[in-house]
Amino acid sequence: MNWDSGGIGEDAVGKIGRVSVPISQGVAGEVIIQIRGGSEAYTAYTESEEPLTVNTRVVVVEQLSSRTLLVTSC
Repeated sequence: MNWDSGGIGEDAVGKIGRVSVPISQGVAGEVIIQIRGGSEAYTAYTESEEPLTVNTRVVVVEQLSSRTLLVTSC
């Protein structure tokens, strides 16, 4: 995949969040993370073979674009 670069104003890598829309390998979902003094929703992907269900705690491992993150369960 070809991801555009871009920042969200604060480094998201290492932030903990929760899944709000289920995520499967190769299928985007959504996560909510605490950033910039509030909560924000981001499109998220995972490389995990196990799907990430709603309310699963995740950690951001890579920022793929300004509004897209790569996450894994924690």
